[in-house]
Amino acid sequence: MPGPKPEPVESDSQLPARADVVIIGGGIAGVSTALELAERGLKVAICEKGKIGAEQSSRNWGWVRLSHRDPREMPLMVESVRIWKGLEQRISARTGYDQCGVVFTSADNTALEEEREWVDDLQEYQIPAKMLGRDEALGRFPGLDINIRGAMMNPHDGRAEPQLAAPAIARAVQALGGTVHQDCAVRVLETAAGRVSGVVTEKGRIACDAVLVAGGVWSRLFLDNMGIYLPQLRTKNTVMRTSPVPDGPQETLKFKEFAMRRRADGGYTIASAAASSYQLTPDSFRLMRAFLPTLRNEWRSLSLSIGPSFLEGLRTPRRWGPDDITPFETNRILDPEPDTAMIDKVFAFVQSAYPAFRDAEIVQRWAGYIDVLPDVIPVISGTEGVKGGMPGLFVSTGYSGHGFGLGPGAGRLGADLILGSTPIVDPKPFRLHRFTDGSKIAPMAGILRR
Repeated sequence: MPGPKPEPVESDSQLPARADVVIIGGGIAGVSTALELAERGLKVAICEKGKIGAEQSSRNWGWVRLSHRDPREMPLMVESVRIWKGLEQRISARTGYDQCGVVFTSADNTALEEEREWVDDLQEYQIPAKMLGRDEALGRFPGLDINIRGAMMNPHDGRAEPQLAAPAIARAVQALGGTVHQDCAVRVLETAAGRVSGVVTEKGRIACDAVLVAGGVWSRLFLDNMGIYLPQLRTKNTVMRTSPVPDGPQETLKFKEFAMRRRADGGYTIASAAASSYQLTPDSFRLMRAFLPTLRNEWRSLSLSIGPSFLEGLRTPRRWGPDDITPFETNRILDPEPDTAMIDKVFAFVQSAYPAFRDAEIVQRWAGYIDVLPDVIPVISGTEGVKGGMPGLFVSTGYSGHGFGLGPGAGRLGADLILGSTPIVDPKPFRLHRFTDGSKIAPMAGILRR
């Protein structure tokens, strides 16, 4: 069963000879940055090795949440929600955004106290999250029978449609004079006088003044070919969608066994709220030292295994030039096999606990790869001061499962950095050189489970 199909975007017929900025990657972060730049009058070209939004930007849960955010991400997420609210009007297209609220249930007193702490943290941003007692929480989901002690409800959390959002933004970039080039991998950068001067794609050259690498799980491979260090690994998450559920809830729900949110088509996206799957790769060993703090905090939230990913990593070329076929051209779209047994077990639990879902059917199952950095927050940064970096080269990647909601805000911050404008938030937490300047690198405990 193939992965979800994002709305199609028509590629521009010819590469431009020149652009102000080339965006490498057509996911939510890349197209959002392109939109910001195009609205400010720059000529932008988006180069995507596959299709716009075809990897994790269309495979995620579709949550746009302020809750359970790393404090370092929180200012950017607040700005991102502000952008989401006006995005459909701004681009004259549907993204499916709805500030529906999310209910985070707690199965024991320890988890309940953690949710109380989240409520307190959110007050700093004037976000009216509140605690619910057991009966009040379950009363929002008539018929649901799960064992909980209570819940946190945040009415400012929301959802959007992953298969709609990135394509809609890309088409808006085209309407502003930008160009989109799919099945068009960037092979290498060109430089002049120590700074970016262009890119060489499989279809030809584009001269430019700046490049943004927003390649998701592919970003490490691209940057490594240039000698730039990015400690990035990937985890796999399996998701499913159901047929329409007429009496299903409007609010998004998270329980220790599952997470669900209503879709625009009346069905539901459902995923496990338990461990993510991680197959060891050669990079697991190359980056073991960088990820030790992450593993100490997060080992319970990962299901480790050895499988095809290890051999795939061994076979993947790590060096190439402008005339070589690159790994981005031999694997256009990552479409990993879903964990069918696991997700079917999750759905069986939902059906047994929630009568509204007993007649629902599984319409589709899929999996996607999430790009993860050691501190589980992204890089949105220039590369000057980093070995192999240079003026004009920027990076936006490593969103660690938080990228869909952060995408519009990340796009604005990325555009600010590229233009040298006053950044929308302090960019220091997202700098690339935090991994090499002696900074302490550690995730907020438990963040991968949320």
